[in-house]
Amino acid sequence: MRLRNIPGARKEIAADRYVIPEDLQPALKGNWVGRFGTNPRPLYIEIGMGKGKFLTSLAQQNPDINYIGIEKYSSVLVRAVRLREALEAQGTVLDNLLYLRMDAEKLTDVFAPAEVGRIYLNFSDPWPKDRHAKRRLPGRTFLRRYRQILVPDGQLEFKTDNRALFNFALSEAEEEGWRIDLCTYDLHADPRLCAGNVMTEYEERFSAQGNPICKMVSRPPADEH
Repeated sequence: MRLRNIPGARKEIAADRYVIPEDLQPALKGNWVGRFGTNPRPLYIEIGMGKGKFLTSLAQQNPDINYIGIEKYSSVLVRAVRLREALEAQGTVLDNLLYLRMDAEKLTDVFAPAEVGRIYLNFSDPWPKDRHAKRRLPGRTFLRRYRQILVPDGQLEFKTDNRALFNFALSEAEEEGWRIDLCTYDLHADPRLCAGNVMTEYEERFSAQGNPICKMVSRPPADEH
């Protein structure tokens, strides 16, 4: 899908108080609890947060959890910022949600070992060519990064409508010794698994088209901590 550029997006997010400037991100490694305040709430992150609907909804529903949305592209992240601004204009204040404009390759530069309780991957770019496999967010290259920053027994949640990518993710997780807690090829067809499910923009669109949504929840090897 072609990314539509939004003029001035980078300047807009740079001026937003909830977007942590790139040059300040490494200094917060190991101290994200302090950045959110004195309340030591768990920290969950979404990598590739898109327009922000999913993470904004979670932050509203779970004020006892801190969330960080990570997005590589300014023209995408600015939409999440605007969504938050619209909610604030209506009186909804979210003190448990921050944003980072960064590449996921830098995760271990920004988060300390065992600092993150849960990682969300939603409808990640499939990078279909074999030579690009190392760029896939549910692949082993990134699983090794996730394993470093997750707390003991932390979870990785992955949703997609791309069955080939989902099978790749399952294979990579098993090869890396991750434990699969949940696996379904049709999330919305299972009332139990779908209970409490928060949909992303892509999920709403694809499920409306009749595409089954795959979901996996996994944990890193227990002996890594």
